[in-house]
Amino acid sequence: MSTVKKRSINHGDVNRFRFWFQIGAFVILVYGGYWALDISTSLPTFSCVFPSSRGGTCYLYPLQHQVNMTWKQFASPRVIGVLTAFGTFVFLFLLFNKAWCGFACPIGTVQDWITRLRLRMGIRPGVYTEATFNRLKVLKYVLLVLLILLPLGISNSLLGLPKFSHDVATSFCMLCPGRTILPIFTGDFSQLTIDFSSKTMTVLTGLGMAVLGTTLVGAFYKKRFFCLFCPMSALHYVFSKGALLGLKKDGAKCTRCGNCYRVCDMGIREIADDLERRNIVQDDCMMCFKCVAACPEEGCLKVTVPGLTVYQSTEEGFFARSASRLNHER
Repeated sequence: MSTVKKRSINHGDVNRFRFWFQIGAFVILVYGGYWALDISTSLPTFSCVFPSSRGGTCYLYPLQHQVNMTWKQFASPRVIGVLTAFGTFVFLFLLFNKAWCGFACPIGTVQDWITRLRLRMGIRPGVYTEATFNRLKVLKYVLLVLLILLPLGISNSLLGLPKFSHDVATSFCMLCPGRTILPIFTGDFSQLTIDFSSKTMTVLTGLGMAVLGTTLVGAFYKKRFFCLFCPMSALHYVFSKGALLGLKKDGAKCTRCGNCYRVCDMGIREIADDLERRNIVQDDCMMCFKCVAACPEEGCLKVTVPGLTVYQSTEEGFFARSASRLNHER
């Protein structure tokens, strides 16, 4: 890559690029079915199965169905389908790492739009302690375990408990805000109801309505609120160290100015404080690369693919973006 092209990229506004990329990804994942697009049924991002117009399917939906089989069936040819879907998920994730969250996730995009609305209204965000969110974000790992164990417990007696009702086959989907939010963008409001067909479904869909309200209100006062509890993010982190796309830090060049922490939508303090770790992708990181754009230190933060730096922090680029932002605000 030529020096001129590198300089042009490093001067670029990644936030503007991300804004338009998110819109394109949202259109494809929510409306792609209208053009017969079906990227995959094992996408490592929320592309909810409930809108019939979807352009792909979130992996968590088929995963819940696929683990609903007996222990003996796991040793049968049926497991080939499970492994194929899992392999597809891992392959797609390893290509783009957690940038699936920052650039492609429709639920993340909706939350970013809510944040923009708050900013336009001039309302200050909520203030929360870091300790509070460190405790709450453990929930995403609990949800990940439960969305596997509950359907598994339909066909098997776990820990001597009675087998679970088939109503919990896709229990996480009943709670996920994607089930209720994304169909609305296609004019479908049918998911905004409580299903009284059984006690289990009443509880699950009732909780789903509560999660929807909490997500919308929470996203208004805290950037990317639902991402703190997202089990997809937890599953991502298991494989993130092997992904092709990376976010690296040279601690020797860091002056701990705190710019990266201040712009981080997830409030990850380690990105500023950790001077030892080179791979700085945390479990909550969504690889939006705002930190790279906000860093004034030459080569301190880098977006990489194996053997190649595709975007990095530069002093010149930082001041160019700052000047552009000031001119825009005027």
